[in-house]
Amino acid sequence: MIIPVRCFTCGKLIGDKWEEFARRVKSGEHPGKVLDSLGLTRYCCRRMLLSHVEIIDDIIKFYEKMAEFKEE
Repeated sequence: MIIPVRCFTCGKLIGDKWEEFARRVKSGEHPGKVLDSLGLTRYCCRRMLLSHVEIIDDIIKFYEKMAEFKEE
């Protein structure tokens, strides 16, 4: 889904760090080092980014298919 704006446990802002984290990990950097450089040192904040699954693109495909069926 969409990355939360704040960590569920401590309340630190993390939503603004997702795009850079995802981009750097996709380019081949180690996730732990990326989180360290972003200033995320607490376990709770790190888990928010490490365990996030971006599924909004998959959901939109199903929504578009549903819209097509409703038009018919």
